[in-house]
Amino acid sequence: MGIHVIKMPDIGEGIAEVELVMWHVKVGDAVTEDMVLADVMTDKATIEIPSPVHGTVAMLGGAAGQVMAVGADLIHIEVEGAGNLKPQAGSAAAPAQAAASAPASAQAPASAAAAAPASLAPPAAAPAAARPATAPAAAMQAAPGHAPASTPARVAREAGERPLASPAVRKRAWDMGIELQFVHGSGPAGRILDADLDAYVARGVQGATSTAPGGYREIHTEQTIPLIGLRRKIAQKMQESKRRIPHFSYVEEIDVTELESLRARMNEQWGKERGKLTVLPLLARALVLALRQFPQMNARFDDDAGFVTQYGAVHLGVATQTDAGLLVSVMRHAEARDLWSCAAEIGRLADAARTGKATREELSGSTITISSLGALGGIVTTPVINHPEVAIIGVNKIVERPMVRQGGLVVRKMMNLSSSFDHRVVDGMHAAQFVQAIRALLECPAMLFVE
Repeated sequence: MGIHVIKMPDIGEGIAEVELVMWHVKVGDAVTEDMVLADVMTDKATIEIPSPVHGTVAMLGGAAGQVMAVGADLIHIEVEGAGNLKPQAGSAAAPAQAAASAPASAQAPASAAAAAPASLAPPAAAPAAARPATAPAAAMQAAPGHAPASTPARVAREAGERPLASPAVRKRAWDMGIELQFVHGSGPAGRILDADLDAYVARGVQGATSTAPGGYREIHTEQTIPLIGLRRKIAQKMQESKRRIPHFSYVEEIDVTELESLRARMNEQWGKERGKLTVLPLLARALVLALRQFPQMNARFDDDAGFVTQYGAVHLGVATQTDAGLLVSVMRHAEARDLWSCAAEIGRLADAARTGKATREELSGSTITISSLGALGGIVTTPVINHPEVAIIGVNKIVERPMVRQGGLVVRKMMNLSSSFDHRVVDGMHAAQFVQAIRALLECPAMLFVE
């Protein structure tokens, strides 16, 4: 038997560190060739790491959420044969040789301790005499009348003392919303058992029933959620954008009654054979035409080097909400697409993002971004610029509102555009003119088809 080491792969493009997002295996699992072992992430692109060999997982090189250097040991797999792990000269005997020579009875505890993740290993049991919390807990059990009737009897533990419980009991307590700090343990050395959780809940329900017939009770649970994977990348990106870019926002209302009427007619005429149009392809077309007048909006600002790069090609970022978080998919060359081509590409990119199949190229390189929450779009938003771009167009929901037209009240379909700009390179007047150009095109949709 030998050990095959899989190292953190070089993703390319000069990346030195990669985040370990998720393990698909654990120590002791049997793996086969091409089986996915882990997911790693860089720049919002998730990559699966497959196994090149058959064997058994012997060691995991990191925990989910850990940032690891390229080339670091990711996982050790025990395989038939020699493997690729070579023992260093002068070091202790190879693990395989030590395992073969040591008696089985002596190896079992060591192997179990090595295989158990550090986060799951229970702390060493303290002597009974060193646990002053046990006596007060027993007293509270013997004299329940001393505890408030509305809450279960609680154990007084010293600050920083960690209650003893198995991982299974800890998970059950977490699911039940119980703080183990306040539960009396009836097991050896005060270890908390499943029966202790049941007793704690029973006392709590009885107390609550006697004093709070409506079912109201205090909740003392806290939850610490680590930011890992995509959530961490989003946090870093948003923080960087707000820290580096002095945002200013501009909101304008747009009468989209004629636009919606045209869209309905186009969907009725060609929807079955070409696909349904949403507002986004029409907005993308208006944006492309407006950028011809205001090319400075289709740009990226390198504030470290101190120059702005304006682009002729419109690589339109479309913010997409997924179960894992917000992604910006990139529609390449929006200026060369008709409405249905835009609609098809937006749909394809959204599906790829939501299913986790979007490639690195599909999630990078945008020159200006559209952000839309659809029917949840609210009245006004203040979108965060997708650094290092200089502008983002936020689409709010369409609502019917009474409007004054030619001295009378009429019902019109109105939509707000809430846009943000980088004030270092975009002046307020130019931003207003740019949004007004988009407004003019959307309020007279025939102009969208005039070159």
